[in-house]
Amino acid sequence: MGAVQEITARALADWLNDASRPAPHLLDVREEWEYAHCHLANSQLMPMHSVPLHMNSLPDDAPLVVICHHGVRSYQVAAYLLNAGFAEVFSLAGGVAAWADQVDPAMPRY
Repeated sequence: MGAVQEITARALADWLNDASRPAPHLLDVREEWEYAHCHLANSQLMPMHSVPLHMNSLPDDAPLVVICHHGVRSYQVAAYLLNAGFAEVFSLAGGVAAWADQVDPAMPRY
């Protein structure tokens, strides 16, 4: 298992806006109420506790970017997914809080 790679909010925004790169699969591991409050467009909700049961529904042919509130849960889930055999997994450093600060100031905060 390799080390978890973190990606900054700005780097993820640049990646998502770069049509020449294959888009990553965005996996939000927060709770439903958190996701309902704010989330990145086109992200899939899979609360952290449900990842072991549902990770087989994740694409194995696309990079994964795991997202949470501040980057702690996403880092843990990214490590879990790497250990489970997913090849290209990133944790969003700072989570949606960093996204709101660096990319989308209109995003609701909590």
